[in-house]
Amino acid sequence: MSVNSSEPIQQKTYVKDIMNSSVISIDSSVTAYDAARMMEDTGVGAVIVLENNMPVGIVTDRDLAIKITAHSFPVNTPVRRIMSSPLISIDPTCDLCIASDLMSTRNVRKLPVIDDDKVVGIITTNDLVKYVADH
Repeated sequence: MSVNSSEPIQQKTYVKDIMNSSVISIDSSVTAYDAARMMEDTGVGAVIVLENNMPVGIVTDRDLAIKITAHSFPVNTPVRRIMSSPLISIDPTCDLCIASDLMSTRNVRKLPVIDDDKVVGIITTNDLVKYVADH
């Protein structure tokens, strides 16, 4: 049996290879207004919500726009009331295909990367599209 040498060797790409390690975390008591200002000031589309320094949820720009408006919540509402929870996350050593599948099946655009109960990054649908376009 011979090995066909014309076949390219596919290397796995891991979540840690394309994730953004710059992630903003806030306490669940922070107001929606302060979370929105923080997101605007830092140019991010999501913040991870912590309780007792443990990640418990995520607030995205979409959560702010839709939940605050649709439910007529005041801007001083704590983010714990508008966050998406339970937090859907992934390990940094997972294959990119697993991340893509998880994002697709759970209908999430931003996926926090958690290692040993600590947020170490985030991967977005934009990251996936850019990676595919570049490869």
